[in-house]
Amino acid sequence: MENEYDILTLLPQRPPMVMVSRLLHCDTVLTTTELDIQEDNILVENGCLSEIGLIENIAQTCAARMGYINLSSGKEVRVGVIGALRDIEIHHLPPVGATIETRIEVSDEVFGMTLAQASSRCGDVLLASGTIKIALL
Repeated sequence: MENEYDILTLLPQRPPMVMVSRLLHCDTVLTTTELDIQEDNILVENGCLSEIGLIENIAQTCAARMGYINLSSGKEVRVGVIGALRDIEIHHLPPVGATIETRIEVSDEVFGMTLAQASSRCGDVLLASGTIKIALL
């Protein structure tokens, strides 16, 4: 990545619904982000990021990818919606204070739809995995 962007310039979401702290890598296929789990995160329950928080983090990793690609090519950041989730498995919930790394690998893009394999980890521990389809509005 040649350009460094503040994460808020890449995402259409605004606090308190921002579930990505940093964009680590982005190319046409692979994107990785990090999320620092804070106690005041709106999707933290019982000291851990909730299942919905993990799924939203995956969706926002897709959004950060599209935001980065759009801004890098001089376009505006577009809003997307989750079109489908398939084979999503939540293995573990990360605790407050942890940093998770989320990875999406795009398998197909057509007519404003992106299909990607996703996984989130905290160190060597797999937190979540599955397939996500995002539609751009």
